[in-house]
Amino acid sequence: MSLHLYNRKHTPSPLQLPTKRPVSILIFAIFLALSSLSAQETPQDPVLSWMNEIALQELQQRAETIREIHTVAQAEHRKQVVHTRLLDILGGLPDYKGPLNSRVIGQLRNDSYTIEKLIYQSLPGFYVTANLYRPNRPGRYPAVLLQAGHTQEGKPENQRIAANLAMKGFVVLCFDPIGQGEREQTYSRQLHAPLAGWSVPEHIEMGAQAQLIGEGLARYFIWDAMRSLDYLASRPDVDASRLGAAGCSGGGALTTFTGALDPRLKVVIPGCYPTSFQLLFPTEGTGGPDAEMVFPRFLASGLDTADFVELSAPTPWLLQATEHDQYNFIHEGVQLVYEEAREWYSIYEAQDNVGFLVGPGWHGMPVVSREAVYEWMIRWLKNGQGDFHEQPLKMYTNHELLVTASGNVENEAGSRKLYQQLLVDFHAKEHPGTVLELMAELRNLKIPTDGSAPAVKILNEVNDSESRQEHITFESDPGIWLDATLYIPSSPGRKPAVLMVKGNEYFGVMPTATMAEQMAKLGRVVLKMEPRTSSMKNDTGPSTGDWVTNLQANLIGRNLPALRAHDILRGIDLLAAHPDVDPGSIRGAARGVKGIWLLLAAAADPRIGKIWLDRTPYSLRAALENSMTTDLWDAVIPNFVLHWDLNDLVKAMGTHQVLWTDPTNWMSRVVALGPPFQYRYVLGDTTDLANPQDDAYFRELLH
Repeated sequence: MSLHLYNRKHTPSPLQLPTKRPVSILIFAIFLALSSLSAQETPQDPVLSWMNEIALQELQQRAETIREIHTVAQAEHRKQVVHTRLLDILGGLPDYKGPLNSRVIGQLRNDSYTIEKLIYQSLPGFYVTANLYRPNRPGRYPAVLLQAGHTQEGKPENQRIAANLAMKGFVVLCFDPIGQGEREQTYSRQLHAPLAGWSVPEHIEMGAQAQLIGEGLARYFIWDAMRSLDYLASRPDVDASRLGAAGCSGGGALTTFTGALDPRLKVVIPGCYPTSFQLLFPTEGTGGPDAEMVFPRFLASGLDTADFVELSAPTPWLLQATEHDQYNFIHEGVQLVYEEAREWYSIYEAQDNVGFLVGPGWHGMPVVSREAVYEWMIRWLKNGQGDFHEQPLKMYTNHELLVTASGNVENEAGSRKLYQQLLVDFHAKEHPGTVLELMAELRNLKIPTDGSAPAVKILNEVNDSESRQEHITFESDPGIWLDATLYIPSSPGRKPAVLMVKGNEYFGVMPTATMAEQMAKLGRVVLKMEPRTSSMKNDTGPSTGDWVTNLQANLIGRNLPALRAHDILRGIDLLAAHPDVDPGSIRGAARGVKGIWLLLAAAADPRIGKIWLDRTPYSLRAALENSMTTDLWDAVIPNFVLHWDLNDLVKAMGTHQVLWTDPTNWMSRVVALGPPFQYRYVLGDTTDLANPQDDAYFRELLH
């Protein structure tokens, strides 16, 4: 496929567009991309290969659906279906339509335009800080919502574009996205900085909290954008019939979503985002979208990025990319969206309403892309009347553009953070479920197994006088092989067994391998295993956990915490079938958030007679009580917390026992809750109390 680069020398306004392609060629191109998705499977990473295969099937099914649409009536029906699905997987949109309570805090004025410093509330107490750029001349103007990417400063990112548009006769609103600029959600007054580090970790952590209660984080970003459009439409100097939106990267994502869901927008320009999941999904999580840039269960719902564009047809869209985007929003993926959308728009005889531009350089908006924004806005909102060339201008610092006196909305009267809004939504939605309903949900999550012995491969074996160690791999699901170690005492006959989940080692606490060896010396067969994991990179900070793999699984309608509980039960299947194991005497142990996987498994399968959870968070609902969490993605089962909590899983175990030591909050801090929880006296390897405490706990597990 050839690239259609914007070339001012050879391409007068409007943008040069490629010749319309027959449907058969388009569908062939889509299936070629889908085949490339399959080809990108990584044999060394069975989890990624497994997810790629599911994504391939879901995208193929969608492509077949799109292939059958040829008339406006069929297209309109598909749009209704897509709109309903988007709102469903998003958790709907807030229904609040109260006052914005907008205030102009100050102004910056120069010869050509004025910047107003604004603050308003998209939800009660949920403050939005913004800069509004307006021409100095009186009149009613078209307006543009210009949305920021992941710069920590937020709204100043787009001031060059905003000021140029103002000089060309537009009113432009730039607001701080959640977690950026003056809206940092983990802001510390003492440190004058966000505790999470920067915006992306905040987005990822908030995304896990939102999914706990069955919502997509994008829900709140989109609502901010829609309420910002409400503000623009309310101004006397804005012609509300001429509204547009543009943004790059994270701003490109939000522009894409808002363009699909808000019909007031008459032109939409997303950059460095609108990539087909045909190429975006199999990227091993390197530089891909974070939590607010995707919708939950998106691929499983029969959707792809082109659906956002097609939903608003025939509204004009200009899709932008760059030649060397260092993230995964590559121009080949944007081109797939463009070609399908152009074909879709041809049903409406409006194929020229979709444009595609590949600018030079890396991720961002080079001057050719910015001038394309000016040209496209002028074309569709000002009848083509105006000059699209970028003008030099005075640039303001972030501090000059601040709205609040302190630099953070936290100090505004009645200010609320997003986790507090999520708590409000949680209480509005919660509906306690019964233990019987819980057991049905565990089956629905496909945690139980059929009890058959898994296939096992012995990789190597080490023997001594007391026991032997077998380093093995066993198959949990087709193609999912899990690494494990079996510790088998030399004593004859069947023996009690313990399944230990590998990982989450803590300073001053006995390592998993050491505990396994000691339990084997006490005559127990021990299986030390690690449930399915992936090599996909999680490089946003230590607190976000394995968010990439969990987010990818969620896109295809799978839940990794539940699947990892299923993996544990496949380990139980292995032990129950082993000739050295007494299948009526199997126990389990896990640390940290992985203890939740073991608890899910033990609630689903009575073969686990007793479990030991060490330093495991004591409650899922507690994750909604603060703006920061650690490893929450590894425990998120959407909607689960609306009906049950971890104590309900304990109840589901019936008479089987739970030894729960040093329960923690979601920042890995031990919380004093009293019985039935048990606590170490002290942590640290320099105390003579350390080993006796752990000895006592694992002896209690064994008896």
